[in-house]
Parts: sequence; structure tokens; C-alpha cells
Amino acid sequence: MNTNISGLHHVTALASDPQRNVDFYAGILGLRMVKKTINFDAPDVYHLYYGDEMGEPGTIMTFFPFPGIRGGRNGVGQVNTTSFSISLQSLDYWQERLKRFSIPFSNPQERFNGEISMYFQDFDGLGLELVVSDHDPRTGYLAPHIAPGHAIKGFYSVSMLEEGYEKTGAFMSRFLGYELIAEKGNRFRYSIKGKKAGFVDVVCSSDKARALGGNGTVHHLAFATYNDQQQLEIREKLLSGNVQVSQVMDRQYFHSIYFREPGGVLFEVATSDIGFHYDENVSELGESLKLPPWVEPNRTNIEKGLKPISVNTDSYKD
Repeated sequence: MNTNISGLHHVTALASDPQRNVDFYAGILGLRMVKKTINFDAPDVYHLYYGDEMGEPGTIMTFFPFPGIRGGRNGVGQVNTTSFSISLQSLDYWQERLKRFSIPFSNPQERFNGEISMYFQDFDGLGLELVVSDHDPRTGYLAPHIAPGHAIKGFYSVSMLEEGYEKTGAFMSRFLGYELIAEKGNRFRYSIKGKKAGFVDVVCSSDKARALGGNGTVHHLAFATYNDQQQLEIREKLLSGNVQVSQVMDRQYFHSIYFREPGGVLFEVATSDIGFHYDENVSELGESLKLPPWVEPNRTNIEKGLKPISVNTDSYKD
């Protein structure tokens, strides 16, 4: 099946306190903060990006931290778990590391073909997993406070909670090029043939309430396409299928379109050809607050309204 989608691009979630968010993802998990900017649609709120050394698509976890935001509700019509890939020899390491920082986690469980997953939550209750994979050649961000060989490599999969899988699966197949490759119980796994792009699991549940957005929930799931032309082709395909889709939006580090799948999850298609080194040297990614040109004249007021944050990993060394 031909597709302009190359896999997952990023996952964006809502958080509460921005410094606690930094402490968890850059400190405990050892991801690199690759960009510190603002929510372009709400410039009084940070937009924090974490990922590998360069912030490559398929590694990028991002957050809108709204201080004082109400807690969300995990439910149907939502990405409820974001899974990261680690090496086989790293499972014991991460169990000990999470214990050290008092992060509860589930017993490792086998899912598909020997795949081992371990569930835990961040400080805001966002669902996360570490999944053992010896078929992932990525190295991840070699953070100085994480023992060599144990870095988180990037996304392994995302899980969406839905009432049923059929409509969502058909939608992802028709418009994004995903195919059903495995099923077990109420879990249905989709992938793009020939691409190690990150799985999308649809988990069916007819007895859970609808999700409510808020602190500790995923806002949207973004898929990667290479450039503007491929994105426009996807947009035209969506429009021809009577799917409501946004205009192309300039997010500075990528261009985006947004639409919802039949179960209600907000999808994005983001381009991959710009990148986070657009306005910073690779060695300095995430160190200073970067603003889009159209709000730069208001920098002083914006900085006054944002709580200062810092990446200090000394307290998180092995």
C-alpha cells in the first residue's frame, strides 16, 4: 500500500507544573529537551519538546503545561498509553531506576510474540510504557546521567482506547496507510508495511466512559510525512473522503494539519523536513526560549508570564 505517512511524528499531552514535567522527562527518563517554546495558540503557556539528540520524528514527546489545570479522565476516544522502546538488557535497569525515584510500575507483561511491556505513569498520571525491543537500531539520547546502553530509543507504539476497532482501523488504512498486522483479545495492532514506524494499537472497551481532556491526558497524536507536497496530497485525500481537516498551520519546526478519526482522537500530520535545529545549533537545543517571529515583539511580556524552568539532571544521576 502506497502512503505518504512514514510513521509516528510526536505525541502531545497536557501537564500541570512545567518544572515537574522537565524533572520527569529530562531527569528521570533521560530524554533530551530539544525545544523550549510556547503554545502558538496560547502564548502564555510553554510548549516543551523532548526526544533524541536531534528530536527526530518518532521520538518526540511534547507537553502543554497549564499550571492549575484540572485533571483529565482516561477513557474512550483517547490515546491512553505512549510506549517507548528500550533494549532487552535494560529492563532490570529501568525497574531499579523507577524504584529509586518512587515511580510505581506494573509487573512486566508479554503482549505480542515475546514483546515485554511495563506500564507506569508520569507525575500527572499520563499513561506510559517501556517495551523491550532488540530490533530497534536507534540509540536514543545519550544523556550523561543515564548508564551507557540504557537510553530510551524513541516511540515503540501508542495505544488508543476505542469502543470498537473497525471504523478506526478502516480510517487509518484508507487515509494513512496502516494495516492490521496482529490481534490479541481486545487489542488490534496496526503498522505501515515495510516501515519501522511505530505501531498503533487500538484497544476496544465498551464499558468505559468517554475521555475528558485535562492534566495527564494526550491532546493529539501526530503522524509524520516528509514535506509540504506530501502533506497536501494527504489533505486532499481527506477532503475527498469528506473528512473535516484544518488548513495547513505553520508550527515553525514543522507544518501541520489536524483532523479527527471516527472514534474522536485528534490526529495531526506533521512534516519532517524542517526540524528543531531551524533556530538553534544542535549542541544548544532546548537551552533558551524560542518564539515564532510573529510573537517575538511581545517577548518581554511572555517571559514575565512564564514560570522559569531549568534542566538540572545532577539529582538524577545513576
